[in-house]
Amino acid sequence: MARSVYLTGLEPGGGKSAVALGVAELLSRRVERIGAFRPLARLTPDPIMELLHRRYGMTLPLPELTGSDYATAQQLIGDGRTDELVSRIVDRFRQVERECDVVVVVGTDYGRDTGDPQQERGVPGEFALNLRLAAEFGAVTLPVVDGHERGGEEIAAAMRSAYRALADRGAVLVGVLANRADPAVRERALAAAESLPVPAYVVPEEPAVAAPTVGEVMAVLDAEPVLGVDQVARTRDVLNVVVGGATLPTFLDYITDGSLVVTPGDRSDLVVASFAAHAAGHVSLAGLVLTLGLPLDPRVERLVTASEPVLPVLSVARESYDTVTALAGLTGRISPDNPRKVDAALGVFEAAVDTAQLAEQLDVARSHRVTPMMFEYTLVERARAHRRRVVLPEGTEERILRAAEILQRRGICELTLLGPGDEIARRGRELGLDLADVEVADPADSPWRDEFAAEYGKLRADRGVTEEAAYDRMGDVNYFGTMMVHTGRADAMVSGCVHPTADTIRPAFEIIRTKPWVSVASSVFFMCLADQVLVYGDCAVVQDPDPEQLADIALSSAQTAEQFGVTPRVAMLSYSTGGSGSGADVDKVAEATALVRRRRPELPVEGPIQYDAAVDPAVAATKLPQSEVAGNATVLIFPDLNTGNNTYKAVQRSAGAVAVGPVLQGLRRPVNDLSRGATVADIVSTVAITAIQAAAQE
Repeated sequence: MARSVYLTGLEPGGGKSAVALGVAELLSRRVERIGAFRPLARLTPDPIMELLHRRYGMTLPLPELTGSDYATAQQLIGDGRTDELVSRIVDRFRQVERECDVVVVVGTDYGRDTGDPQQERGVPGEFALNLRLAAEFGAVTLPVVDGHERGGEEIAAAMRSAYRALADRGAVLVGVLANRADPAVRERALAAAESLPVPAYVVPEEPAVAAPTVGEVMAVLDAEPVLGVDQVARTRDVLNVVVGGATLPTFLDYITDGSLVVTPGDRSDLVVASFAAHAAGHVSLAGLVLTLGLPLDPRVERLVTASEPVLPVLSVARESYDTVTALAGLTGRISPDNPRKVDAALGVFEAAVDTAQLAEQLDVARSHRVTPMMFEYTLVERARAHRRRVVLPEGTEERILRAAEILQRRGICELTLLGPGDEIARRGRELGLDLADVEVADPADSPWRDEFAAEYGKLRADRGVTEEAAYDRMGDVNYFGTMMVHTGRADAMVSGCVHPTADTIRPAFEIIRTKPWVSVASSVFFMCLADQVLVYGDCAVVQDPDPEQLADIALSSAQTAEQFGVTPRVAMLSYSTGGSGSGADVDKVAEATALVRRRRPELPVEGPIQYDAAVDPAVAATKLPQSEVAGNATVLIFPDLNTGNNTYKAVQRSAGAVAVGPVLQGLRRPVNDLSRGATVADIVSTVAITAIQAAAQE
C-alpha cells in the first residue's frame, strides 16, 4: 500500500497545486488522516500547503509541512552538503508521515518568475533531488507535464519523455499527467500517449482556475478601491484585459465575459458604456481599472453607482501601458480564501481523471470507519457517478446561485433553477458567477403550467380543487418544482432556503406521496461528529409516532444509512434501557423494536435503550453487555419529535457537529428541505444527497 505519492514536474509550471488538490481530494475519500508535504518552499506560508492544511483538517502546524526553504537548500548544495539537506528534509517528512495514513508530496518548482531575482533561481540538480527524495520517502511518483500552448503530439511526447526519465532511474510511477492542455487537443494527446505502460491523464486548461481575481489584481497594482469592491467582488475572475483607448463602438466589440477594462479615469464614455453593457447582460465584466490617478466625474459616479449590478472599480496612479504590463503573465492562486477557484480546479480534475483507476494505482486501503470528511467527499463522488436532475425552486436566492455554480463545476448533478430568467441572470452577473449550463424555468410563464395544473387538479379532485385554483397553485415555485419531479422533468427537488419546512414538504405529501409499504414519511439528520457519522431520526417531521410509525422510521432510517455508507446498528431510544423502567412511552418503544425485528430479522437493533448506553462502550458494558448494538449504535431513533429535535440541536451546538439534513425518507421520489440558515456548503451537500437518493430509487 502506498503511504505517500510524490507529484513532480520536469520543468517550471504545469500547475502542480491544482493536481495536488485533486489527488488529495481523491485520497480524502479513502483515509481518515491525510497529510501534505513540500520538500522546498519559496513562500511562507506556502499557498498550496496552506490550502491543503486547512481544507483537510491537518493537525500538524503548517510550518512543519515543509522540509526547507530555497535559500537554505542553495547554501547547503553550494557547500557540497547535499546529503545533509536530504537528511533534514527526510526527517521532517517522517514526522508528517507518522501522523498520517497517506501523504501528498508536492515537488520542487524548478525556479519560477516571482519578480524577485533571488527567489527565481532553483537549486542545482532539482530533477535528481526530486527523484532521490521520492525514493527516500518510499513514495510512488506521479509526474506532471505542462500542456500549456502545446499540441496533442507534443504533449504526448512530453509525457513519454517524463515517463522514461523517471522509470529509467528507478522511480515507481502510478501514471503520467499533463495539465493545462488546450481542450481541443486533449483527445489527440490521449490517443498519442496510449503506448505508455502506465495510465495517462490529460487535464484541460480551465480559465477560471488560472485566471487572477480582482483581489489579486488589486494587490499587484497596489490599487485603491473606488466603487463596489467588497469581499465578493474581490473573488471575480479576470479572464482577459481590455485597454480602453478606442472609440466607443470599437471598444464594445472587444469586451467579453470576464474582461477587466483598463482606461484613463477621464474616459467617461467608456466607463458608462462598461456599466451599461454589464447591466444589460451584453457581457459579464470583471471590473474596471482607472489609470493616471484621475477620479471619476461626480456626475458619472452618481450615474454608475445607481446601476445594477455595480461593477468593482479600482484606481491606480500609473498610466495604462504600465498597468497592462504589470498584469502581463499574472495567474491566479488556488487559495483557501477562494472556494470558487478550488471548486473549479476540482471540477476539471475530476472530469478529466479516472479517479477510480488512479485510486487503484495508488492502492490506498480504504478505512473501515466513515469520518465526516470522508462522508462529505463520498457524497460528491457518488452523485457524479449517477448524475440526476435536481430542481431548486429558490432560484433567485444568492446562496442557491452560489451553490448552483459549485454543483455545476463539480459535475454533481444537472440543475434547474426556478424564477424569472432575467432576474436570475442579473443576480448571476452581479455575483460574478458562471451559470451557463444551468437550466432556468419560470412558473409564471412556463409552457408546462397548464399541464401541471390539470394533473394537480386530478390528484386533488377529492379535495375539491378547481381548475382555476390548480392553475394558481402552479404559480408557487415549490408546487411547480414538485410537479416537475412528479412528471419526470426532474429527478428530485431541494427547497427551504427561504421557505418554511411546511412550504417544502406539503406539496410533496399532496403530489408525490409516500411509498405504498411505508405508513409515514419521516426524516433523518446525518450528524457529522469529530470522528464518525451518526444518523438521527426523526427530528423534523413526525411529532408523536405510534409503534408502527416508529418502526417505519427505524427501518427507513436504516435503509438511508445503508445508502450513504453508514453500517446500520439501530438504537431505539428511551429513558429506559432494557427492563430498567416502565410506562407507556417505554412500552411504545419496546413494541416498535419488536416490529422492526419481525420485519428485518437480520438488522441489528436494540431497544428500549438510553442514549449513553447506545453510544458509549463503557456504559454499554455495564447495562447491556451482550448487545451487538449497545455502545456501537450508528442509527439512533428518537421516540418523538420533541426529543429528537432538541437532541440534534444540543449535539450540533455543544459538540460542534455538522448536521446535514433533514433528509426526507419514505416518499416515492426524493424531496428535501433546507434550513433557512443553510450555508452554501449545506446546500451543496443536501443536493448531492438528494441526487444519490434519486439514483438509488431508480
